[in-house]
This record gives sequence, C-alpha cells and structure tokens, in this order.
Amino acid sequence: MQESHSGSWTVAGFVVFGVDGSRAELPRTKSHEAADSPSPQRSGKKKRDRRKQPIQAAHAKNVNVPQMWLTVMLHVGSGLPWDWRRGPSDSSERAHALEMLESLPPKSLLVMDAGFTGWDFLDTVLKASHQVILRVGVNVRLLKKLGYVEEKDGIVYLWPEKAAKKNQPPLVFRLIVAQGPRHPIYLLTSILDPQELSNAQVFEIYKNRWGIELFYRHLKQTFQLRKLRSASAANAALELEWSLLGLWAMGLFACVEMQRANIPLKRLSVAGMLRAFRRLMRDYLHPADLARPLCRQLREALVDEYVRKNKQSRDYPRKKPHTRTGPPNIVKATAKQVRQAKTLKNAIAMKKG
Repeated sequence: MQESHSGSWTVAGFVVFGVDGSRAELPRTKSHEAADSPSPQRSGKKKRDRRKQPIQAAHAKNVNVPQMWLTVMLHVGSGLPWDWRRGPSDSSERAHALEMLESLPPKSLLVMDAGFTGWDFLDTVLKASHQVILRVGVNVRLLKKLGYVEEKDGIVYLWPEKAAKKNQPPLVFRLIVAQGPRHPIYLLTSILDPQELSNAQVFEIYKNRWGIELFYRHLKQTFQLRKLRSASAANAALELEWSLLGLWAMGLFACVEMQRANIPLKRLSVAGMLRAFRRLMRDYLHPADLARPLCRQLREALVDEYVRKNKQSRDYPRKKPHTRTGPPNIVKATAKQVRQAKTLKNAIAMKKG
C-alpha cells in the first residue's frame, strides 16, 4: 500500500488511520452461541420473581444473540483497511486497537470518535509515539490552567481522579471547536503546535474519518456481508477474514489503476469495481467485450459527480431520536491539582536528567 499510494500515503504530512468497530450478524446456531454470544454477567445472584420468569427468560434469549465484532484500522488516504481484529459481540474496540498498534508505521495519526476517550488507552497510544485526533462530548471531564506545560489558547488536560491517585501524569491536548452540519464539534489532538497542524487541518482530517463508515457500508451492504452465512463459528471466522482480504485486494488493484489514470481515489465506485471483477471471473475464458479489459473497467468504475439533495425524512414516525452530545466538561484545576502536577513534572524531569 505504501509503495502504490505514494501520492495519497500522507494527509497534511501525517500517515492517518481511522479506527472504529462494528458488528456482523451470525446464524443462531449452538456453535455461534457458544463462541460469539456476550459473556454472562457475574454481578452476583439476584432474587427470582416467579411472576417475571417468562419475561426474564425471553429477555435472556434476546440478549444471547450471537454477533461477531469487527474493529478495522483504515488508511484514510486510500480508503483501504490496514489491519483488523475480530471477536465476540462484547469485544472491546479499544483492546483491538491496542493490538494493532504494532502494525502501524512510526508516528502515525489515529482519528477516533468518542468511544476511545479512556485515559489508559490514550496513554498507551501516545507512549507508542503516535498522535491522536479524538472527538469528545459531555461525558469527558477536562482541566484547564493546570500549569503542566506552557499555557496557550486551547490547552486542556485529561487527568481523571483514578490516574491522579496513582501519581500518573496528565495527558495534554489541544481543544478545537469546529462548526458541524448542525452543532459544534469538539475535537482533541495531541499535536499541540498549530503550525504543525492547524485547526482547519484537524477538522478536515476528522471529516475524512467518515471513510471508515463508508467502508463498513461497502462491506455490509454492497459486498453483502451484513450477516455471515457459515453455521460454524470457525467457518464464520474464515468467511469474514477472506471476505476482508478479497475486498482489500480488489480495492488495492482498483486504486492503482485509478492513480495511473490520475483519477481521485474518492471517486471509486465499489459497486462498479465488484461488477468488473465478477464479470472477469465469470467470462474470463470467453470475454464478451475485448475492447474493455479489466483495467479499463476499473478506471470507469466511478461515482457520479452531481450533488445529491438531503433525503432525510424529518417527520418519519419511527425515526430514532438522536440527542445532542454537548460540549465536554471543562473545569479550572484546583490549587491541589496544580501542586501535584508540578511535583510530577519535576520528578519526571529528574528521571530524564
């Protein structure tokens, strides 16, 4: 990928990867229920109400639906998957992302949504010499004026009480507020210098993160992998792995052809790409059109350029309501927190010295 995407390998000087997870449905067989259902909660026994036993049994049956969790690390410049991990339906996308850190190029930039706001996770990513762009909301508590680094506009700190009690240092970020389609979007980045990465570039890179959502749509809808067909858990794992490898290989081949024709990679139609490969596999012995080989068909597999109108139905009765996330909770650091941060800073400087 790096050799064939020299023109799109970096975005604003960084190798950018988007990270996100999704679930694939599975047949409800004993094999899948044993391997891919959520693990039972071990919170202690509860008193059983005989009057509610039928309801509780039906609820347990609905909860025990087998699904396969897939976490993908997508190369934003090309729109192709770089690495992925799979597991049961209750797998942790943070744990999957940490497993994929070793496969990243040095000093990569990870773009993530609000599900990756944990201090331990971000500390591990930053210690691996990578950078992050992260969306935050009202569930995140940030500090200002802590004095751990030189105070500038937008400098905030992620320092939960659990980390402070363990004398772990705060994580330093730059807060960017950008206007989204409807509401403001609050982004954190570990790149503190605006000259290295401006606020406009941060917002543009985060918008490009939408490519991972498109990839999941291509995988589930266009490639028809919303529900795996294998009745065995072992076979379903192979089905998902080889489907991802096949989609990645076809996408890589198509991107190379588009770059040779100086066509932007964003114009690639995944549906047209699949039609071209399926036609080749079906008619390779007796091609119907000798004037249109595979390379030409891939260069013509493009999405149209006209701007579509918003087709969202505002008054749809069963439309799922979406509540506004809201800004993060930013509070001024207390005098005790300032003293503790200064002590930690001096201790770390002495160790380095």
